[in-house]
Amino acid sequence: MPLRHAIAQLHWAVSPWRLVRESPAHDGPRLLIGAPHTSNRDFVLMLAIAWDARLPVRWLGKRELFRGPLGGLMLRLGGIPVDRDDPAGLVDRVAELARTDPHAAIVVTPDGTRSSRQWRSGFYRIALEAGVPVTLGWVDSVTGTTGLGPTIALTGDVPADMDRIRAFYADKRGIIPERTTEPRLADEAGLSERLAAERGGGAALR
Repeated sequence: MPLRHAIAQLHWAVSPWRLVRESPAHDGPRLLIGAPHTSNRDFVLMLAIAWDARLPVRWLGKRELFRGPLGGLMLRLGGIPVDRDDPAGLVDRVAELARTDPHAAIVVTPDGTRSSRQWRSGFYRIALEAGVPVTLGWVDSVTGTTGLGPTIALTGDVPADMDRIRAFYADKRGIIPERTTEPRLADEAGLSERLAAERGGGAALR
């Protein structure tokens, strides 16, 4: 960790991006949203933010990143392979990790697909099931800033929670601005009802 922190310090000393550090710093497990996610360069910024804050960061990445000679490096950097064609059990697996590791800092990029104009709901389901808050990480090409924003506890009222998230990201634009996606889930009201039914019936969220 000291070496990674030193690398992060060097990065921010020469980077054209200005780091806005988390204040106050959150103590405990959480999910970190990385948004707007519009470029592979976001990965470098994410690691530099986490290493500067000395966070034992884990991150979800498509399984193709873990193949070939760089696969081992991606795992050592905290990667968790995700098979997007077979997502069954992913929510439970990541929620269990967040629930059992008191220092968990798991990065999720809900707007990670360039073809989609909506966020994926996995981050919401994971945080709610694990009972951990969500920290709003951001990059903004307009101001040239990046960092960790507020940490919020999700309530299960999806439209209300997403309104808070939308308000935070309303003035943020990604590295490639035209790819920036509004934080919006498909059928937010309906998702609230389904989550309430699943929790009330004791069913696992999937």
